[in-house]
Amino acid sequence: MLTPTQDDSVERSELCTEEEISTLVYGFYDRVRADALLGSIFNQHISDWDTHLKIMVRFWSSLLIGAGTYSGTPMPKHVALPELNADMFKHWLALFHETTMQLPNRALADRAEEYAQRIARSLWYGYQMNNQPNRIPSELGNV
Repeated sequence: MLTPTQDDSVERSELCTEEEISTLVYGFYDRVRADALLGSIFNQHISDWDTHLKIMVRFWSSLLIGAGTYSGTPMPKHVALPELNADMFKHWLALFHETTMQLPNRALADRAEEYAQRIARSLWYGYQMNNQPNRIPSELGNV
């Protein structure tokens, strides 16, 4: 799991509310589920959306406000998915950006964007290293 820097830990308790995080998570996954590229991938691998969304709220709450309510290992689930590519990760980031642009809390939006970039990069690297161990991982590039 990503850990915040000491500099932002002071601000985390004041960054946003759990309700704002829920708005971010539910809004983002509404976009993902309806998306022509990513929707079928997510819908095929997530059988219980209610449970998944609650987990995602705990994940983002732990990152953004230090709630400590998430414990898990997302990497194995992601590296097991077949035939992902950098464009899919970039598209995931674009949908995330569309969601954060609609948030009135700009501090939350900016911090969430930073974490999303790091998450996408980490998952993409891990995916490549697991599925193409003899190749040097490529960057996502500018998103």
